[in-house]
Amino acid sequence: MQRLALAGYSLLAWLATGLLRRKLRRRARAEPGYALAVEERFGHYDTPASRSGSVLVWLHAVSLGETRAAAILVQALRAQLPGMRLLLTHGTATGRAEGARLLQPGDMQAWLPWDTPGAVRRFLQHFRPTAGVLMETEIWPNLVAACRVHGVPLVLANARLNEKSLRGARRLAWLSRPAYAALSAVWAQTGQDAARLRSLGAPVAGVFGNLKFDAQPDAALLAQGRAWRALQPRPVVMLASSREGEEALWLENIKQKQPAALVDKALTAINSNVLTVPVQWLIVPRHPQRFDEVALLCAAAGLSVSRRSQWRDAPEAADVWLGDSLGEMALYYGLADAALLGGSFAPLGGQNLIEAIACGCPVLLGPHTFNFAEAAEGAVQAGAALRAADMGAALDQALALVHAGDQRAQMVQRCGAFLAQHQGAAQKTAAAIASVAGVYFSPNR
Repeated sequence: MQRLALAGYSLLAWLATGLLRRKLRRRARAEPGYALAVEERFGHYDTPASRSGSVLVWLHAVSLGETRAAAILVQALRAQLPGMRLLLTHGTATGRAEGARLLQPGDMQAWLPWDTPGAVRRFLQHFRPTAGVLMETEIWPNLVAACRVHGVPLVLANARLNEKSLRGARRLAWLSRPAYAALSAVWAQTGQDAARLRSLGAPVAGVFGNLKFDAQPDAALLAQGRAWRALQPRPVVMLASSREGEEALWLENIKQKQPAALVDKALTAINSNVLTVPVQWLIVPRHPQRFDEVALLCAAAGLSVSRRSQWRDAPEAADVWLGDSLGEMALYYGLADAALLGGSFAPLGGQNLIEAIACGCPVLLGPHTFNFAEAAEGAVQAGAALRAADMGAALDQALALVHAGDQRAQMVQRCGAFLAQHQGAAQKTAAAIASVAGVYFSPNR
């Protein structure tokens, strides 16, 4: 039955190959990175794989968030396995661009192959990894099965599984359970994640916490952001890693609170209780392909916009600053007095609040944080974040916070304490991967 199920899935994956190629062509029009090395996605490579050194750790980080978490793990792995070579694979253009910054001489980078038996087999035969590490949620049935056949231990690190994903996996239990069960080890972020993963047959070997707590913000960027903040006469409120629809929601609430603000050059935040001091708005969209869209949206609402890509020595005066750059979140969090967490005001599960907390920036959370459920709840309980029912309530809370110096200072201190309590996952995960690589690695392979 299991073989029949996998065969049926493989046929569907093979039939979808043409659709994938068309999708990649469409995506490449907006993001040229999707046109790069397309044949790698089907297991065809132009250059031979590097064979220098011994241990080759293959690490898959599908997109930007997973790649940033992978960066923390890679640093710990290099300490655990001196001379290790790294193979990074990705599924998105932003993930691959971010991952290129992690490479050292002898390392390699490629797209994860489409999950057909042929593409996966060619991938494994070409690179011959010592061990494979999947980040967080990426489970592909043929990939897992092929690793078992080729003797490549495959683990799931920083693993998470929310209730919605669990329900989906149970509906496809004939496919998902064998895939989870065939993994060599799973290290979960939380006890709840571990329980859900075990219910699918995953070999959970430990609960190590979230790698993102071990992230160290770029010190130079953080210092630059704080220096620019010191030059500003007004508090800075940031909409961080915003997703589609959330900027419009933000504009709608600004109109409701102060209609005249949208035609004023000095945008003033007014709360019926205490707020009469202007604030500076900062928006950083999650996806770079939306930078222009968000700029046009703000301009259409009558707001002047200053883009980070056009700044020289300091931010330029405007109603809204637009963070249209990659890899500079530490700068933006250093610049902000408070941040509204993108992805949490639409039913998208929220973005990474830990990054803001690591930069000492208090966070306002919307109702949808299921992707970071335990971290979000813990941050609220620790006083490092505030929960709001919707965008309007979050704006009220943020505006009150940035004008209440003592309360904000206390939240900054609580950010540091909360972060320190949850660190250590990187070292635990790296040690576990090194053990797996050592057990399975043979120089005669």
